[in-house]
Amino acid sequence: MVKIYTVKEVSKLLELTEHTVRYYTDKGLVPSVKRDKNNNRLFDEESINWLIGVKHLKQCGMSVEDIKSYVDLCLEGHSTMQERYEIIIKQKAIALAQLEEAKRRAKYMEEKANHYLDIINGVVPDDMNPRDWESINANTPLKKRTS
Repeated sequence: MVKIYTVKEVSKLLELTEHTVRYYTDKGLVPSVKRDKNNNRLFDEESINWLIGVKHLKQCGMSVEDIKSYVDLCLEGHSTMQERYEIIIKQKAIALAQLEEAKRRAKYMEEKANHYLDIINGVVPDDMNPRDWESINANTPLKKRTS
């Protein structure tokens, strides 16, 4: 017997909000979703598999529009394998660029934290309070008032 799931059950199963499940189905990202006589969405294992795939692609930063293109290519079959591969490679490059940006942010915060420790330990004077800054120039370090 085929198990059928409601939006509520699928949202709990996949840890998505009910709104998100409905949104994904409305955007055509779950082509196998069915409807009952009252127009409620019904999900079988295939529908859940589509949602799992969509969830993973979304978590990787892919836009709903790009996911829709990917789903459409999947529906066309094996002949679209190269195009799907290229979508994944493009998304991988985006993810790697985001990772590098995250590393830069983390390095900046580490330097800030170390600077605060130097202030706390009396190694350098407190120059971290914006009210004490003389001027702001994005291209040069901030300077503390001399008065």
